[in-house]
Amino acid sequence: MTEEGHGRGTVEESPDAALKARPQSLMLTFLGTFVLRRDICVFSGSYIDVFARLGVSEQAVRSTLSRMARRGLLSRRRRGRRVYFGLTPHSAEILADGERRIWETGVLNLDGDAPWTLLAFSLPEAWQRLRHDLRSRLVWAGFGPLQSGLWVAPSRVDVTGIITELGLDAHVRVFRARLGPPTETAQIIADAYDLDDLRARYTSFLERWDVPHPVPEAPDDLARLLLLMTEWLRIVRADPRLPLAHLPENWPAVRAQKIVQELHADYLGPARKIADEILDVIPADPASAATVRPDAGGGPDPAG
Repeated sequence: MTEEGHGRGTVEESPDAALKARPQSLMLTFLGTFVLRRDICVFSGSYIDVFARLGVSEQAVRSTLSRMARRGLLSRRRRGRRVYFGLTPHSAEILADGERRIWETGVLNLDGDAPWTLLAFSLPEAWQRLRHDLRSRLVWAGFGPLQSGLWVAPSRVDVTGIITELGLDAHVRVFRARLGPPTETAQIIADAYDLDDLRARYTSFLERWDVPHPVPEAPDDLARLLLLMTEWLRIVRADPRLPLAHLPENWPAVRAQKIVQELHADYLGPARKIADEILDVIPADPASAATVRPDAGGGPDPAG
């Protein structure tokens, strides 16, 4: 048996990764903004038109669509000679979770006195894939590795779904705890999380987006919206929502979250109008025969 938990809770991508985002990351942003909860499938050529605005090649788009379909993240429908792609229940759940993290939970934790969640696990060496999956999901849930086999999160986190889905009930122990002397919150944060890395991500984000004319190389607000939200979700995934009261003064997440909300509101309307013009969609329900076009809403407003 081996115990996991070495190194701090960081994400592999560099802070500048958003403008060089993988097509699948941009695809998920597009789907979450324009397809989620609309029960539609989008023509493959429309995906190509959208992602050409972001410098993604037709070959890369087609490869991404096919790969996501094989992984059960996209459904595929044919109408005549055209192929349309829509969401599956699994991808809709993933997108809804990201939506909640962005617009409901946010990155600011104003509760400085919440109990911590402690999670201890020990897995066989041969279970490398499971260890990777567990660590990835723990980071997404706000955990950081405190020491070998022990991870912590600065709030009450329900990990039942994670543990049950991975089938690790017999290998994981979960506790709620409050820190006591001589242990200090600042030291736990320093041990389990890389604040320098997180600050660098926010600083890079603000340098790009907190300016009079962000990302001038983008051709329109549809491209800017997709770039903005793809980069922001990368930061959200990396941010464990540490209590603001225990973070350095003028923590950049405060400004960054405000900028995201303002820019999203600015870009969303124009982006929807562009999407109305270029997206060819059909109902996801095969029983419906009528071809539909995107309405003026373009899908739910996650900020709503």
